[in-house]
Amino acid sequence: MELREAVRRRRMVRRFDPTRPVPPGVVDSLLALAVRAPSAGFSQGWDFVVLAEPADRDAFWAAATEPDRRDAWLTGVSAAPVLVVCLSDPDAYLDRYAEPDKGWTDRSLDRWPVPYWDTDVAMAAMILLLGAEDAGLGGLFFGVPAGRHDAVRQALGVPEGRRVVGVVALGHEGRRTSGSARTRRRRPLADVVHHGRFGVSSWTASDRL
Repeated sequence: MELREAVRRRRMVRRFDPTRPVPPGVVDSLLALAVRAPSAGFSQGWDFVVLAEPADRDAFWAAATEPDRRDAWLTGVSAAPVLVVCLSDPDAYLDRYAEPDKGWTDRSLDRWPVPYWDTDVAMAAMILLLGAEDAGLGGLFFGVPAGRHDAVRQALGVPEGRRVVGVVALGHEGRRTSGSARTRRRRPLADVVHHGRFGVSSWTASDRL
């Protein structure tokens, strides 16, 4: 599949078919693509915890979900046969930029108004999603609720200092349901692309990528 087609076809899948496993080796090949994502200073401050066994996925969902939660989203997404928990490592960036060729010896977080450790992991997750589309799989990127991060790190043995940026669910799509993409229109380029300064656009309202 060409990149342009994969980008156009990619969407978030919120219901997976639990009877159709992800073929062996596919996740490894997708992660091999994901780590080709750019990273500031080539710091590569990312880790990916792959949950392909039912017991491992159950441990994640138990840690990530409020005990009494029962809804269609959880039912659909928890059926995904593979979860990839995407972690960032801020220390990898602080250490890298304290090296001689960068020269920020104080390792101050104030130098990072944007947390590039999270940004770079998000770009790797985007490659995972595009790779899933190319491989004929459905994918979803979702976040862990704020109050459940510590429980997830503990359940998965994640070292202190790593941040849970999000999770990519992978599998074959199940029966479709309505979602935000079906009720909300994509913003036109004329509204989101600005030339020279904010509010100046050369696009017309009908322009589409």
